[in-house]
Amino acid sequence: MFVRRLQRGMRLQTDPTVIYGVGSEFDGNLRRTHLQDEDNAYNTYRHGGLPPLADRPAGTGIDSRRPAPGPGRGLVFVARGDGGHVFSASLAEHEAAVRQYQLQRRQDYRSSPEQPLT
Repeated sequence: MFVRRLQRGMRLQTDPTVIYGVGSEFDGNLRRTHLQDEDNAYNTYRHGGLPPLADRPAGTGIDSRRPAPGPGRGLVFVARGDGGHVFSASLAEHEAAVRQYQLQRRQDYRSSPEQPLT
């Protein structure tokens, strides 16, 4: 999905990079002010291309050599709250997913899978 966005000249517009740039001040609530912060070099809503140092290993524990999923049409995604995501190819699809999974979050909402990825 990110490669498709970059190939089309789109900004990545991904929350995790913004959160990374906010650092220890992040309290779990991503605010509009965070997304509008031009001084955050990792704010992919405000800065095009890859964020700084994106080409270096991050030590996530996930095997970066693992192939990406096959071709798709998704350009945006939203967390489902069970550790997974819904990918959308249009703004209408994305807005529907946001309404379904984000605006009224389940009580057991979580952002990571129960089992580590292998």
